[in-house]
Amino acid sequence: MTFTKIVAQKAAPYWQGSLRHPFIVQLQAGTLPLDRFRYYLIQDHYYLQHFSRLHQLVANRCQDAALRQIMRQGAIDLASGEQQLRQQQFQALNITEQEVKQTPIAPTTDHYIAHLYRQLHADNAAVAAAALYPCAWLYGDIGVALQQQAPSPNRYYQEWIDLYAGEALQDEIHATGEVLDRLYEASCKADREQMVAAFVRSSQLEYHFWEMAYQKETWLKGNEYDAQ
Repeated sequence: MTFTKIVAQKAAPYWQGSLRHPFIVQLQAGTLPLDRFRYYLIQDHYYLQHFSRLHQLVANRCQDAALRQIMRQGAIDLASGEQQLRQQQFQALNITEQEVKQTPIAPTTDHYIAHLYRQLHADNAAVAAAALYPCAWLYGDIGVALQQQAPSPNRYYQEWIDLYAGEALQDEIHATGEVLDRLYEASCKADREQMVAAFVRSSQLEYHFWEMAYQKETWLKGNEYDAQ
């Protein structure tokens, strides 16, 4: 069985759960409270800064020319696509630099970023690439699924949907999958297991990311159980 078929089966609960999560359901319906979307944008800003850098780091470690090109192109596409839209929405929603500085990185965001960096320690760059892959694949599937429904009455939410339903992202997802399938087939058993484990953990964290934003997750203060 190919890598993409294996991970599609293993990560299915997080794919299905994402489409049912209140953050996504309410985003499409236009009923998602704006403060939760703003919190998501700030946390995603933290995430995308590292996500773009990780594409470059993986590209620098690639022996495979096709994977190297995909990683480098991914960094370029992030700058002209997701990061550009985030910047526009920051301005439209008046999310200031000061607000970002005053909003700490959430535990789930921090965990996800740390997980991605840990995969760089693998000898096989395909492991790190496999960890990056769920973000594009899941967002692409969500975008396509939501675009088949009625447009969101909230213009900012519909902009988000339109970005991830685009053909360019679908082409990227398909091309990356083909390369990872080939590299998985050529890898040893241990590396194959690492590729699958890295993908599944990223998929779990993608699901947690919706919950983090919806709950506006913050760090515990350490005095939650002090005697009153």
